[in-house]
Amino acid sequence: MSRIRLVTFDILHTLIVPRQPIHVQYAEVFKPYLGALKPDDVKSSFKAALKAVQKELPAYQHGAPAWWSEVIKRTALGAGADPQRLSSSLDAIVPTLLHRFSSREGYKAFPDAIPTILALQNSGVQVGIISNGDSRFSEMNSYLQTGKELIFAQGSVLQDLGFPQTVNPVALSEEVGMEKPDRAIFDWTLRKYNSDHPNERVDPGSCLHVGDELECDFHGATQAGFHAVLLRRPGPEGEQAHKEEGEELKSVRVIQGLQEVHDIVCSRDGHV
Repeated sequence: MSRIRLVTFDILHTLIVPRQPIHVQYAEVFKPYLGALKPDDVKSSFKAALKAVQKELPAYQHGAPAWWSEVIKRTALGAGADPQRLSSSLDAIVPTLLHRFSSREGYKAFPDAIPTILALQNSGVQVGIISNGDSRFSEMNSYLQTGKELIFAQGSVLQDLGFPQTVNPVALSEEVGMEKPDRAIFDWTLRKYNSDHPNERVDPGSCLHVGDELECDFHGATQAGFHAVLLRRPGPEGEQAHKEEGEELKSVRVIQGLQEVHDIVCSRDGHV
């Protein structure tokens, strides 16, 4: 059995979570421009819009601002927004939502996230990120509004929430052009780690991936040769996690909190 030397985490619903459900925050931002839209209508419309744009433009083709602008537009229209009002206000709505979800205004860290990362690092284990997210999760970019133009500014969601800047490598779909569950993004992460640590090279069997999506995180990682665990938080903390109907978890190692990751990695000298 291999000793775990690199632990990678998914971001959304694993390390961080929206302060309020996404559809509630969308409805709140829409209201001054489009009037009151029912949150339940926004919820179903957002889910459909997100799924469609992910299929049409994988890995944030044409860049995250344009990608999310399309999701936001379809969400509003699907929830019953007046097309003319939306057309005249979209240039204000999009930057407002992008900025909100680039910082602690839109997200909060799970209580066990930063302590787990620090505990792993203090135990000599490298910690990285593999996420189907965009550049707002990286150290370099967040979206702000100046007039009607989108510009990039220093900062990131993780940085704003106080995550250690020593987390590396960071594989974000927008930046690397690939998405989970494709093994290519796991392979990229491994190559990046080995390039940065030529004297401490690791193989997939020395890596553990942690995330909340069965297909993207657990199966994607194991098919790339990584060890993996699936996060299923009990109670309200887990309500926003990505779950598919009829999930088969018989052969899946499930954890209920990130503190279990440290226990797994550090048990029997880090062998799993």
